Amino acid sequence: MTILRARPAPTLAAVAALAAAVAATGTAVLAGPAAAAQGCRVDYTPNQWSGGFTAAVKVSPGDTAVSGWTVTWTYAGDQRVTNGWNATVTQSGSTVTARNVSYNGSIPAGGSTEFGVQGTFATGGGAPTGFSLNGLPCNGAGPTGVPTTTVPTTAPPTSTPPTTAPPPTTPPPAGCAGAVLCDGFENQTGSTPSGDWTVVNPDCSGAGTATIDTTTTHSGGRAVRINGAAGYCNHVFIRSTKNLGSLGSVRYGRIWVRHTTAQPTDHTTMMAMTDAADGNKDLRMGGQNGAMQWNRASDDATLPEQSPAGVAQSLPLPTNRWACLEFMVDGSAGQLRTWLDGTAVAGLTADGVPTHDIDGQWYNRTWRPQLTDLKLGWESYGGGSDTLWYDDVAVGSSRIGC
Repeated sequence: MTILRARPAPTLAAVAALAAAVAATGTAVLAGPAAAAQGCRVDYTPNQWSGGFTAAVKVSPGDTAVSGWTVTWTYAGDQRVTNGWNATVTQSGSTVTARNVSYNGSIPAGGSTEFGVQGTFATGGGAPTGFSLNGLPCNGAGPTGVPTTTVPTTAPPTSTPPTTAPPPTTPPPAGCAGAVLCDGFENQTGSTPSGDWTVVNPDCSGAGTATIDTTTTHSGGRAVRINGAAGYCNHVFIRSTKNLGSLGSVRYGRIWVRHTTAQPTDHTTMMAMTDAADGNKDLRMGGQNGAMQWNRASDDATLPEQSPAGVAQSLPLPTNRWACLEFMVDGSAGQLRTWLDGTAVAGLTADGVPTHDIDGQWYNRTWRPQLTDLKLGWESYGGGSDTLWYDDVAVGSSRIGC
């Protein structure tokens, strides 16, 4: 791990003296480089594997609060940022610029906020340097050498699956970033999910089935296959037996999913989480009118709204390939965000401000979810059947990434 720390800035007394000199002489006094507030600090904590990396970046402005922030740094090698979260991240040459998003621009004095980046490299080339906050240097001289990281013993989730199944003792998939739940199903030894998962049939059971599959996987040698049948009484899910209610108000999830049949016009569900603050009714992710949607079981509110303009703000879940589905639910703020293959989906975003066609219906009442579990499977509320596979599932208190 490499942590970059700040260099103290000039005191307020020094700044006042400079202003007095200008006022008395009418001549600007030339000073050294501008500096950010006392205690300004950026912590850049990388995790690297062959050809790729992620990094958690913590921004602490020090003694002075900020109402908006822009952080920049320079890579010494050929690193290229491909994705970011909790910030808008761009790169020009070797210089990276990260700007706050709508919900994390204000940082009080003594406070901090965090964002992350994901990227690739060919040959690497050392740790980043030249950190600045809002155009002013925030750190002293940067460290030398490459980030100290542990290369995962298994390939990252985007690698080609091995041709033979690993033994049941294979460690969890790489890239889980300290998640509470991190499972590639490699510990499953039978044909029916067990141990950390249990098969459940909400409401009623029928033709739907859940099995362990060794022929179609995202990584490793095992995945969960769901044969989802059409019709209301064919509900089938696997439910995590881990205590996910201990995560707190903010929950991030990452699920690799593959399916065979385009989402129908009818309403379907492929993921559900019990909401203890909503009568233990489910918060559901699935589809309707050919695109993905979120749905509340308690009042059937949808995100986005099922108007043509609302559905156009969502995306269909791709068929016959593995897709990375990520989500964030903030129970204290009543917000929800969704990413498909690393890209945010506007129609699957509830940002706290009701917007017609997107989350206007979602905020027809106060929504402060308390999620307690995770279920993966299939519900059809009319026509529509599908075959789905789930693999490399992770849930934690910070974004995990693809």
